[in-house]
Amino acid sequence: MLSDLHFSPSDSTGDPTEEQLGPSVAEPLAIARLCAGRGWPVHPLVPGRKTPAGNCAACRVPGHTHENCPCPAAGRWCHGFRAATLDAARIDQWWGRHPHMGVGVSCGPADLVVIDVDAHHAPQPAPGLLLPGITIADAVDTTAMTTGYHTLAVLAALRAQPNPADDASTLRVRTPSGGLHIWYRATDGSRWRSSSGSGAGRGLAWQVDVRANGGYIIAPGTTTTAGTYQPVGESRLPAPLPGWLAQELDRTGHLPAAPTSVPAPRPVPPRARQAVQAEGGGRDEALRVLTRLLADVADCSTVSEGAGFSDKLNRAAFTAGGLVAAGHLSQHTAERALQETAELARPGQQQRAAQIIRSGMNAGARRPLHPGSRT
Repeated sequence: MLSDLHFSPSDSTGDPTEEQLGPSVAEPLAIARLCAGRGWPVHPLVPGRKTPAGNCAACRVPGHTHENCPCPAAGRWCHGFRAATLDAARIDQWWGRHPHMGVGVSCGPADLVVIDVDAHHAPQPAPGLLLPGITIADAVDTTAMTTGYHTLAVLAALRAQPNPADDASTLRVRTPSGGLHIWYRATDGSRWRSSSGSGAGRGLAWQVDVRANGGYIIAPGTTTTAGTYQPVGESRLPAPLPGWLAQELDRTGHLPAAPTSVPAPRPVPPRARQAVQAEGGGRDEALRVLTRLLADVADCSTVSEGAGFSDKLNRAAFTAGGLVAAGHLSQHTAERALQETAELARPGQQQRAAQIIRSGMNAGARRPLHPGSRT
């Protein structure tokens, strides 16, 4: 659990020192491992900063973009959250060689929707930008709404709902600047989009950002020159995104336009299903569990991103590793079923899938899975 780590804030206001940012203070490698273990792909941040680690020289050439860039597939952290990974070996390599780097979490692949509440001292915008889409009468005194805490509280009150800032059921992280990150988990496959404040385009509220697809969030426990991102309360896992908040995000433009047609969920590839059935005859409950998990992975083929593909494939690989360790499935059969299902869900991403499969199976192998003991 994240709460098991020792977190100590830094009092520095200048550049971070080795003592302030070393593993004894924030243990970035341990944090990265824990996040990846929860299915949250991670990427490095500049030591002491909130920004992703820099690109290589080739990726800094003007006009270069992340599209078709070979660096993430080659194990380099270029392009920030787009290079985020669950691969244990890569994580150990990155933070093992650079132990002072912070930890960022790519929100989209992790199915995370994080409400980022700011408490900056800034001039108040026009009343129409405090709560986009909600008319505030001229007679209402809004001068007391000076931070994102206020605008979010008013939005919740207008909807007769609990304030997310007080939601003890989910992971909440206090930021060094006095803000709050409220972590939620998308459960319906919606590709929620990120936003910043309430400016032009989509926006939930003034001084309230949304971190989802196309964005990242700083991992709990990460230390910068300003201090530590410290979990508050007891919960260390994101709760499902509340329905009313999902409606507000939809209302304020955080969902892409609906497709004209929605393809039907894809079944597990026949060869993958046949491999599992040939091994276990379809009679072992543990094998049926694996087949159901493979079906979840296959369903990701209907959504280009934001379907939780990495998390679902990692879970299936973890289960397969446990079955192999317990003697219910051969290594070859498990890898074949996982690879063919991953290829169906994300064609052309064999290297990425292979890394997730290898990492998940290695982790699962340390916990042999016997029928009826766990899923």
